[in-house]
Amino acid sequence: MSQLLTLAVPSSARARSLVTSRGTFAAFDMAPGDSVSYRGTVVMVPGFMGSKEDFLPMLPPLSRAGYRVVTIDGRGQHETGGSHPPGAYAREALARDLVAVVEAVDDGPVHLVGHSYGALLARVAVLQTEGDPVLWRSLTLMNFGPAEVSTQQRERLSLLLSVIDSMTLEGIWPFLDVQDDAIADDVRSFMRARWLANDPTHIKAAAEQLLTEPDRTAELTAIQLPKAVISGSPDLTWAPEGVTKMADALSAQLITMPGGGHSPNVHRPEESAAELANFWDAITTTHH
Repeated sequence: MSQLLTLAVPSSARARSLVTSRGTFAAFDMAPGDSVSYRGTVVMVPGFMGSKEDFLPMLPPLSRAGYRVVTIDGRGQHETGGSHPPGAYAREALARDLVAVVEAVDDGPVHLVGHSYGALLARVAVLQTEGDPVLWRSLTLMNFGPAEVSTQQRERLSLLLSVIDSMTLEGIWPFLDVQDDAIADDVRSFMRARWLANDPTHIKAAAEQLLTEPDRTAELTAIQLPKAVISGSPDLTWAPEGVTKMADALSAQLITMPGGGHSPNVHRPEESAAELANFWDAITTTHH
């Protein structure tokens, strides 16, 4: 599950409803300050049970580096909740949502960053559009492996799928609630409210996809787009050695974040932002 330590929203980050050709998505949108020269736009996609808030700690450093950042709640997630039929949550449909978001942001091509399940969807979006340079400037996969998740996570997801139709989200929450004194009360209540706002159909589809995702590294290798892979550790969701092997096969820039856990965006936001800005700056320099 996506982790959070703070809900602090930077003063210049704008909470907005992003109206797209495929519906309205809740988003944070933060542009660089006037004194900073603009370097590009980034769209960030949260993971399973996550939300746009997962990237809040990265907004200030990326903004200082000259990047506009738009982070979203995906269809059926948190404030882009609502109830949709299962077909709306197919990988390909959610990937089309990402394309619609980028078109609505209207500042492309963008640097696309997906965290965990969000990276699975980002990969599908790039493959589906054949790496269209009008849409994408680069792709970053954060704490995501080449295929389905680890055995330990498979057991947890299978358990969730076995109860999702017979229990309410409220009933399931006690089994997900993180008993960690480091998590402030406001963050814990937010995580509960966020979980309850999800569409159960979305949760079910995402869990099934994480259990069945094929290895599409070879297809992605064929796409001519600058790629980076961020590997926070320790991570129990995808084995770091598999992540390293995937990065190597993709000729992607591998950014390791010891102590970043499954969510370097939360546990090592400044360092993750600095490494990403360096990666993007190098692309911008070679493009001009």
